[in-house]
Amino acid sequence: MSTTRETRQQDLAVAHQQWMNSLDVIADPIVLYDKNCFILRCNRAYQQYAGIPKAQIIGQLYYQVFPKKTLPHLPPASSRQTLAKAEVESEIVAANKTFRSRVSRVTDKQGGHLYSIHILEDINERLRTQTELQASEQQYRRLFESAKDGILILDALNGKIIDANPFILNLLSYSFEELSGKALWEIGLIADIKISKRASKELLAEEYIRYEHLPLKSKDGRCIEVEFISNLYPVGDHNVIQCNIRDISEKLRAEQALKTSEQQYRRLFESAKDGILILDATTGKIIDANPFILNLLCYSLDELSGKAIWEIGLVADIKMSKRASKELLSEQYIRYEDMPLKSKDGRLIDVEFISNLYQVGDDKVIQCNIRDITQRKVAEARIKYLSRIQAVLSGINNLIVRVQTQDTLFTEACNIAVETGGFSLAMVGIVDRATMTISPVATAGKDKVQLTTMKSTLSAVALSGKTMVARSIRGEKIMVSNDAQNDSKVLFRKEYTETGVRSMVILPLVVADKAMGVLALYTNEVDFFHAEELKLLTELAGDIAFAVDHLAKLDRLNYLAYYDELTGLANRSLFLERVAQCMRSAASDGQQLALCLIDLERFKNINDSLGRPAGDALLKQVAQWLTNNTADVNLLAHLNADHFAMLLPEVSLAGGLARKIEQMSQDFYNHPFHLDKTNFHISSKTGIALFPEDGDDADTLFKHAEVALKKAKARGERYLFYTQKMTAAVAGKLALENQLRQALDNQEFVLYYQPKLNFAGDNVTSAEALIRWNNPRTGLVSPGQFIPILEETGLIHEVGRWALHQAITDNRHWRNTRPPALRIAVNVSALQLYRADFITEVEQAVALDTHAAQGLELEITESMLMTDISRNIASLKMIRNQGISIAIDDFGTGYSSLSYLAKLPVDTLKIDRAFIIEMTSGQEGLALVSTIINLAHAFKLKVVAEGVETNEQSQLLRLLGCDQLQGFLFSKPLPREEFERRFLN
Repeated sequence: MSTTRETRQQDLAVAHQQWMNSLDVIADPIVLYDKNCFILRCNRAYQQYAGIPKAQIIGQLYYQVFPKKTLPHLPPASSRQTLAKAEVESEIVAANKTFRSRVSRVTDKQGGHLYSIHILEDINERLRTQTELQASEQQYRRLFESAKDGILILDALNGKIIDANPFILNLLSYSFEELSGKALWEIGLIADIKISKRASKELLAEEYIRYEHLPLKSKDGRCIEVEFISNLYPVGDHNVIQCNIRDISEKLRAEQALKTSEQQYRRLFESAKDGILILDATTGKIIDANPFILNLLCYSLDELSGKAIWEIGLVADIKMSKRASKELLSEQYIRYEDMPLKSKDGRLIDVEFISNLYQVGDDKVIQCNIRDITQRKVAEARIKYLSRIQAVLSGINNLIVRVQTQDTLFTEACNIAVETGGFSLAMVGIVDRATMTISPVATAGKDKVQLTTMKSTLSAVALSGKTMVARSIRGEKIMVSNDAQNDSKVLFRKEYTETGVRSMVILPLVVADKAMGVLALYTNEVDFFHAEELKLLTELAGDIAFAVDHLAKLDRLNYLAYYDELTGLANRSLFLERVAQCMRSAASDGQQLALCLIDLERFKNINDSLGRPAGDALLKQVAQWLTNNTADVNLLAHLNADHFAMLLPEVSLAGGLARKIEQMSQDFYNHPFHLDKTNFHISSKTGIALFPEDGDDADTLFKHAEVALKKAKARGERYLFYTQKMTAAVAGKLALENQLRQALDNQEFVLYYQPKLNFAGDNVTSAEALIRWNNPRTGLVSPGQFIPILEETGLIHEVGRWALHQAITDNRHWRNTRPPALRIAVNVSALQLYRADFITEVEQAVALDTHAAQGLELEITESMLMTDISRNIASLKMIRNQGISIAIDDFGTGYSSLSYLAKLPVDTLKIDRAFIIEMTSGQEGLALVSTIINLAHAFKLKVVAEGVETNEQSQLLRLLGCDQLQGFLFSKPLPREEFERRFLN
């Protein structure tokens, strides 16, 4: 007996020990403590939860080790007895988790307290599942309440309504209380009794039923057609039936409307006054054809049905037929404004052809609308004929208003007749009374052979003959032939046949009751001239004759009023008018111009000693010399005796003007004037007034030029400007020009280098080479003072060539002694880029070093590029093909379009300094710079910001993604040696 008890005790001990050992595999934290609250044991999960080693837990008082974290639910640990007797269950939050805390006492058979066990059960997953279930139910309820279809929930046992959404209540005009607890058949919702009985059985017997058309009856007696679908599914321990009810009243009405529409379409199809073909969109074969097209093409429906248009050769033009066959099956819409169809009996019919792709049920069809435009084309042709003649009349009338010479009138009239009127040939012939023939004075025509033949034919016409031209002149009447090859009154039928002339009209030009010539018009079209055209042409001939008479009368008056009779140059009155006109043009274009008055020295002596005829001869020769040595004779004038005037438009700089006047004066003096078998050399004095500085109207400018001329004569100067300051400035610029020529010879130009900071690595990988003039007399000269003079004098070519070679030389030296290599940017002037041999110069420069091209960048201003964009694109491509990088300088100031920016072969955009300054003064400036950077990056271009002077600008540019900065914030331009010391070591 004792042995049995001991065995049981041992077994219990073993079991107890096994249970204790199993605590470590339990996932929930567990701790055991005795009646005195000393900790006896805890599992691994509790150690991890508490974050304290086991050695520091066992044997400690429970409420001292974990007074805050684990026992917030227990009474204050003021006595061990209170804690030991506690049996509590609650929820606590610890370690970012929610636990169910359970404290239980374990006793012996006599009720003695063996120990207490505290279990923390992780209930996070259960709470999450409850939350998700609650959210799901809320979501379903929202869908249920807001559904646009009706929903009824029925008990699956008896079919009674459990729930109904607002849509079905509103549709049937019932409240929820009126439906709740009732079956569908009890309240007569289904209008048809037979269907209602059948549906009541099926609802309780089938898991799924569907009625595509079910008539429901609302509370107010309305019959509503619905689509009815029910599904059986479990909810908890019960099954429910969900009935989805969709109102299809509108759908049914739409279907009925569609049916009606189809009937109407068929009536329109049958009665349409245009042809209609219906084709299969997959094969292109004809499905249907309306009566109009069948009648038009003389086919029956059976003959067309099942065949494609191209199979039966409906389209007369084979190329158009092939193209149409492809487009019909590949395009949703095609249109041919003029398509030739071929009927069954071989007639050609011009039609307008439009096709559209439509969906008809599950199939796609092509509807071809075909309109007969034969009559319309005939009418259009007549309108076109008249429009051509009307256009000629209008063009020649406009010409008459502005024309100044008879020759221009005749030449332009012939051009208008050919270009605008579409005539193959136009001629104006004038009567030569000496030979009694017609002399062609103006011709126009696109066929050179025809033009030559007709011109020689007209020249051979004698006024005494029976030709249409001779008869027209003698009778002063219009002569017409609409079939020149077969018309008996046409004498040169062979010539007309060979050159393709089919119709012709001869219009006499009657001036002062006498035909002084004819206007002859020829066309390659038969039957061209009709009453309407001839009426307009008669008016045309009368207008030209009036213009001839008017010009003849005006010529003499104009000449005497505006021209000097001796020299043929403009007189003072006309010259001042032309000056005023040029001043208005210069003001609108922002240009300068110069008015020069020229005085011939010793003219009075020549006139007095050799006589007036010799003086007149000299004036004529001077006028001829000025005409030959100026760009436009209209800008010259002979004012009186020995005074001439000259207007020089588009003057850019006074220095250039002075050089031009000085050279002209020297050339004039060097030219020999032949008088009385003797050569004379004549010197001159010139007075110059500039617009707008010296006057804003022609009279004022002229008076000031006279003042300048008087001063020049009094001082013995070859020329003087009206403003003394301008004369001094010109002298200064000429002196500066001479110094610059010496500077080039004496190697006084140097290159300064301004580094570009690379934002990506905060390092210098490139620099811009800038020309500086180290004048030994004054020191460094500002580029703004000498660069314009270099460009004006053309020295920029030599200095630019020197700068290019020097930059390449410096870069080669740095690459060999201080790697890695830099890319040096060299500025290119507009004059350099436009020079024909510039690309050759660049090729020769980079050919000196195999690595020169990859270390070179050419900077070209945006405004320069836009001057001649097509030519510049071609030039830059040739430069870039050598491996040289291209940068657009001052970007944003040249108004280039995006389309050109995409075409330009460039690598870098340099944002103009003005935009960098505005960037920190407002949102508009910042947005503009950001747009330029994003635009450049979109075109895969690098962006350099010029003129960066503040940290704020630098920081903003870095944030905006700019690639490089250049400016005084980082470094000013430096001499080569200082640049090497600061940035290349």
